[in-house]
Amino acid sequence: ERLVRAIQGKYSNYDTDLFQPLIREISARSGIAYGSSEETDIAMRVISDHIRALSFAIADGEMPSNNKAGYVIRRILRRAVRYGYTFLGFEEPALYELVPLLSKQFGSVFPELKEQEEFVVKVIKEEEAAFLRTLANGIHRFKKYLEQQPGSTMIEGSFAFELYDTYGFPLDLTQVMAREHNLGVDITGFQQQMELQKERSRTAQEKDEGDWISVGEESEQTFLGYRQTDAPCRLIKYRELKEKDKVRYQLVLDQTPFYAESGGQVGDTGYLSVDGKKIGVADTKKENELIVHIADGLPDPPDAPMHAYVDVAKRRATENNHSATHLVHAALRKVLGEHVQQRGSLVNDKVLRFDFSHFSKMTDGEIQKVERLVNEKVRENISREVREDVPLQEAQEMGAMALFGEKYGEKVRVVCFDPTFSIELCGGTHVPATGRIGLFKIISEGSIASGIRRLEAVTARGAEKYVEEKIRTLEQVNDLLRHPKDPRKALQNLLSERDHLEKELERLRNKETQALKKQLLGMVEKNDGFNSIITKISPPSSEALKNISFELKNQLDNLFMVLAAEVDGKPQITVVISESLTDDEEWNASRIVRELAPLIKGGGGGQSFYATAGGKDLTGLAPVIDKARKMLATMQAVKNQNP
Repeated sequence: ERLVRAIQGKYSNYDTDLFQPLIREISARSGIAYGSSEETDIAMRVISDHIRALSFAIADGEMPSNNKAGYVIRRILRRAVRYGYTFLGFEEPALYELVPLLSKQFGSVFPELKEQEEFVVKVIKEEEAAFLRTLANGIHRFKKYLEQQPGSTMIEGSFAFELYDTYGFPLDLTQVMAREHNLGVDITGFQQQMELQKERSRTAQEKDEGDWISVGEESEQTFLGYRQTDAPCRLIKYRELKEKDKVRYQLVLDQTPFYAESGGQVGDTGYLSVDGKKIGVADTKKENELIVHIADGLPDPPDAPMHAYVDVAKRRATENNHSATHLVHAALRKVLGEHVQQRGSLVNDKVLRFDFSHFSKMTDGEIQKVERLVNEKVRENISREVREDVPLQEAQEMGAMALFGEKYGEKVRVVCFDPTFSIELCGGTHVPATGRIGLFKIISEGSIASGIRRLEAVTARGAEKYVEEKIRTLEQVNDLLRHPKDPRKALQNLLSERDHLEKELERLRNKETQALKKQLLGMVEKNDGFNSIITKISPPSSEALKNISFELKNQLDNLFMVLAAEVDGKPQITVVISESLTDDEEWNASRIVRELAPLIKGGGGGQSFYATAGGKDLTGLAPVIDKARKMLATMQAVKNQNP
């Protein structure tokens, strides 16, 4: 860019033909000429620079998120949005509209952007819309803070943390806003607040780990779990683990068949056998490249020979789900497009959860296509191919999928189910052939973040149970419908009949409501300067009671009304007072209903002209009428004394 600037004889990179097309577009959309002011010029330069970084990164596989590289992307986008909102008047999503121009400009040197233009546009638009919803409130809060701190030269760390925690403002965005007002930010105070939050989180876990205790000489640990589910072993070292009121032990063995949680696959469970006694293993974790077993006890003595046994049924079910995630990843890319990339996963013996990049809700047809494709591969019974210690570059040349954000060493493990369908870098355990998965069934699909979808599915016996439950439910519905030839049509007829009956019921209720209203109009008492209705009624519903109240209020001038009602077996009170009477503080519906509510063992409130209360005691409705009449008499007497 500097070379281009020199060749084109410009004073700034932003004046070259690399940036000017974008800046001209931003200027046109904002209606502000570039060069009008330093503030708006800076905003246009920031946006033109940031939209390039965002578009290239998203096309390259990164997505806005709350951690790692995705958080950097989110911060860049929010900074650009803030400049557009504050200085250029972009109160609606606008950055995404620059992507087609960028794609046209750089498509020849970065074809990925052209290929994924639609996806990039949708991701940026959704992220913009999400941030704009809180940006206005955050900026308003920032301005309020400045008004309350006249003469201050520093933004308090606690306030910077409030913007971060409540409004999603990254610290650097707060610093930019502060600099615009010649203010600094108390970084130390911000970090202290952040640490306090982390400490609260740590305290909630109530976890205390002791020091490691070695047992004999330490040796290299060997993982045997790819080929074995049991093996002889001995303890290398251990430490005590206190979780709330429970004491467990973290054990490191010289060799183990237990798989430690990683790559989305949960850790193995099982037990250790010591002289015929069993020590339960509740979980297996990885710590500093060591496989750590969370055990219920210690061998006695600690150096006693042991035998480790993995819970085979759980491991097999987990492997079914893990291998299915590889198949579903490949199927999603074929059905939805090459932009789909894994963004997270959870694999256990019950369910598989797969997070992936995609800009819209999957249709029923797309879900069905993915299911069919995965089940086709299951029926093909494709043998698993695993290659260990493959150079990373060689694996990628083979077409192996490397997950964005994952750290890989120089040598990797490649798992393949048909080289033309699924090749992935993976350290987990898998089925020997896809046929063992049996059946694959998607049970849910939804959004978890901007541009990120989550799919949940079951396999093998879990899928069978899911289908059996659906069939059982259908059979029960058939029983209720008395086994019609066409259950769908029978259900539609039933729903139509219900809609008809609901309309008829509503008609009858309206008729009853109007009859009740007519009855109440006949009970109006003419007083000196106002009309009153104080009585007990039984309306068909709470909604009918409300409608009657407002209709009478609109129809009768200077109305004072107290209705003690029984609705669905429960007592309710409604007080209505015309606005022409509420100028007098005594004539306040909210005050009156609060005085009456204890008689029905309830409470309520509202406005000066309309208030309601609900309660538990139906026997209190009659006393409500008596007290309301006395209150009216007192209020009328006071009014007459003070005309």
